[in-house]
Amino acid sequence: MKHAPTTFPVQETIRKRWSPRAFASYPVAPETLQQVFEAASWAASAMNEQPWRYIYAHHANQKTFQKMVDCLLPGNQPWAQHAPVLILALAKTHYDNGNPNGAALHDLGLANANLILEATALGLHGHFMGGFDAAKTREAFQLPESLQPVTFIALGYMGAAEQLEEPFLSREKAPRQRKSLSEIVFHESLPA
Repeated sequence: MKHAPTTFPVQETIRKRWSPRAFASYPVAPETLQQVFEAASWAASAMNEQPWRYIYAHHANQKTFQKMVDCLLPGNQPWAQHAPVLILALAKTHYDNGNPNGAALHDLGLANANLILEATALGLHGHFMGGFDAAKTREAFQLPESLQPVTFIALGYMGAAEQLEEPFLSREKAPRQRKSLSEIVFHESLPA
């Protein structure tokens, strides 16, 4: 387990959350996955719009699962194809009245944070992937224009790093790092 080396104390679930590429082969129980989605559903959202939508597939459902793998870019396919669950996270970009929802991506991010923290609390891990073909994803899942594919998530129980080939093995074993707070948090204004 690669706990985050935080400077200040934070919740243990936050420290445990990280994005592995190596997943164990055993499945995620349907009720466990529903609990993760339940957590996502309780995220805050502008106007209580709840603009997040999710499509998921268990590894055992080869047809839909493979369709998801095929939408990923080549840098993600070699390891993501072994995850027990793949999830496509989408944002509903307009309100029902047709006006743009400028907070939709932010709100999906909040839902994804709830999802991944609940997953972590349950002993699962997830890896978010922005490396996918949006046009292919839109076509494969017949997405309406009102839904924007934003990220894929590989979800499952952590596996042994040694099951990965390079360059993924080195990345899996690399120490966790974050920018210092002085680089991302500023009092009153950004530096010139």
